[in-house]
Amino acid sequence: MIEPALRPTRRTILQGAAVGAAAIAAPAAFTATVDDWAPAERILARIRAPRFPARQFDIRHYGADPHDLKRTSAAIRAAIAACAASGGGRVEIPAGVWPTAGIRLKSGVELHVAKGATLRFSTDPADYLPMVLTRFEGVECMNYAPLIYAYEAHDIAVTGAGTLDGQADWHNWWNWISRSDKAIASGRQGAEQRLAQMAQANTPVERRAMGPGAYLRPSFIQPYRCRNVLIEGITVTGSPMWQLHPVLSTNVTIRGVTMHSLGPNNDGCDPESCRDVLVERCDFTTGDDCIAIKSGRNFDGRRVNVPSENIVIRNCRMRDGHGGVTIGSEASGGVRNVYVRDCHMGGTDLIRALRLKTNSYRGGYIENILFRDVQVDRVREGVLEISLLYGEGTGGHYLPRRVGGVTMRNVRSGGSLYALDVQGYADLPIDSIRLENCAFEHVKKGNRLVHADVTARNVTINGKHWQP
Repeated sequence: MIEPALRPTRRTILQGAAVGAAAIAAPAAFTATVDDWAPAERILARIRAPRFPARQFDIRHYGADPHDLKRTSAAIRAAIAACAASGGGRVEIPAGVWPTAGIRLKSGVELHVAKGATLRFSTDPADYLPMVLTRFEGVECMNYAPLIYAYEAHDIAVTGAGTLDGQADWHNWWNWISRSDKAIASGRQGAEQRLAQMAQANTPVERRAMGPGAYLRPSFIQPYRCRNVLIEGITVTGSPMWQLHPVLSTNVTIRGVTMHSLGPNNDGCDPESCRDVLVERCDFTTGDDCIAIKSGRNFDGRRVNVPSENIVIRNCRMRDGHGGVTIGSEASGGVRNVYVRDCHMGGTDLIRALRLKTNSYRGGYIENILFRDVQVDRVREGVLEISLLYGEGTGGHYLPRRVGGVTMRNVRSGGSLYALDVQGYADLPIDSIRLENCAFEHVKKGNRLVHADVTARNVTINGKHWQP
């Protein structure tokens, strides 16, 4: 804990490319890494998608009816139970539109949504009860079940060329934001505040009951404390909140998924306190971050204390969202060893390419991040943004242990407000930011560097050589 006398204060924000040189005294010499992708290859060698026995369980054989939500929901449950009891296999969702309530996967089950099939999820919150153990923005609680949920399962999958439609819009799930805001405005405490206080008081998780009346939206797909997870090929739309949200899970493969959901907090993929994760060949059009890597929030994140680590992201397309690849802000358990390569970013509403965000309340650490061979068409703010001023900002007692160790190599950007927007504290400068062979064009304001250690080799901004 930081003593009150050392509590950081908000620093004056300085602008302009020249600030970098003024803010950093005698930067360390740049040392190129011979093969900075080799650690990612070692991670990839460990990640193996689960395999399933060649047994199929067609939901029509269990009474599924495209005109009856209750019968189809019961049929899906029965098919999953039969599949798991037989030793595993594939539960088949055939072509057509199938209404359903929440789905709970079991070990050994592949839920396969065939080409031409749509699973259309109920918007009635009662269809996601009883409550389950989950995380809401980095804090464990009992809440509505995610639309597809698995708990302490192994060898599970959601696959196929079909569509998962959560049907969320401003008439159902998304309008819960305004309901929560109205409660706060009327002097009543919002559920998020109550949950944060419970976490700070170390209230047992089973007593942190949210659910009806709390208006905390569930994620779409959430494997919780699972291992050997595959999500492949599907299209996800109309998510209540975060779309793909593995938590405390290991050996996770997310491949070829299209995420198109523009609601509030509709992050595309949020690995939280996960280890050995591959995200590849995915397409993101999101209402928030495309990929957001997290590890718990504040007191609860430090209580659970499990990092997100060993994450590989490659060959993805990030179109719209708050950030292409974002780390934080809920990173109290730490994030390390994130490798991003061969991605294409930039759309009409993509705000940043690579973003690290945390503050003096979070603790934890963010380190060893590689971002290479990335094409950025255009972003509204910084190509790289690192901020220790996010959210609650500078009033806390829990500075992260470290934020740094970021390498950008072979990055090309066609337009942005800043090339680099990096803001640390005097008590915690952001260290070891290395750039090599990068070109930033049509940059409006150069760089904004405050308490940041940056080194560069062969970097241009608006066609001119740049050296911090």
